[in-house]
Amino acid sequence: MFKNLFKSKKVESDSTILQPLDGEIVPLDVVPDPVFSQKMIGDGFAVNPTNGTVVSPVDGEIISVFPTKHAVSVKSADGREILIHVGLETVTLNGEGFTSFVSDGQRVQKGQKLLEADFELIKEKVPSIITPVIFTNLAENERIVIEEDGVKIKN
Repeated sequence: MFKNLFKSKKVESDSTILQPLDGEIVPLDVVPDPVFSQKMIGDGFAVNPTNGTVVSPVDGEIISVFPTKHAVSVKSADGREILIHVGLETVTLNGEGFTSFVSDGQRVQKGQKLLEADFELIKEKVPSIITPVIFTNLAENERIVIEEDGVKIKN
């Protein structure tokens, strides 16, 4: 009756990361900015977006919404920190073209709207709207893999 009471169950975590914007997923090395393409702040992927709605790729907590609203950091429930940087050199816009729907410390669910970017306005003022998604604290043995069914973290 009690023989399974104290046995631990292996819990499988979902290693699939939701794509934070609609569009084509591309490897970081094609991003025309060395900070991202050379993985100076972490591994990840990028999205060539087809619309400006940015959603949370994971269940977690907002670490930071940048004052210029061009980027947001999320900490997943399992401790991974993810930076979503909308476009390149978008910090220079000082928030123009961006609307934030979350604030620092807020709990979020996978798929919840974080930001809205007006790409019609933005793409005229910056070199690219390609959006890097960076995992800033992966373990040494972890890597990002782009698969047909999504982006995954593998050991």
